[in-house]
Amino acid sequence: MNVLKNRTVIGLDVGDVRIGVARATVGSFFPVPCDVVVNDVRVYDRLAEIFDTESAVAVVVGLPRNLSSEDTQQTKQVRNFTKKLQESTALPIYFQDEAGTSKKATQELSQHKKIRRGPAGSVDALAATYILDDFLQQEAHRELFA
Repeated sequence: MNVLKNRTVIGLDVGDVRIGVARATVGSFFPVPCDVVVNDVRVYDRLAEIFDTESAVAVVVGLPRNLSSEDTQQTKQVRNFTKKLQESTALPIYFQDEAGTSKKATQELSQHKKIRRGPAGSVDALAATYILDDFLQQEAHRELFA
């Protein structure tokens, strides 16, 4: 029996104001929106609480790039955020290209015309779900958590 079976992988969509959080249970690899965290001075403490509560075994951070897959100012900010996050946790952190995830989340929420309260209705948490799903769909990454 896999001892990680009930643990989770956390996905983050890092923004200047908010961070969308998603989770996928190891074994099922079905990401769902989890939370939205304000990106302020307490952000690392809040994320640590989520990692602990969710029994996280790894974190996946969406990495923004431009249409030519080159780094942007936002890429630099996310890398700096992730560097500080790594200093506050022992969990392994992986990057995943986040191209189009926020746009896809916005379209999905408007297409369904559902206004939901909480993270399930949040563009940020839904984008984090797509980031995590893209990461987990790559066979090499799935083996990390098998």
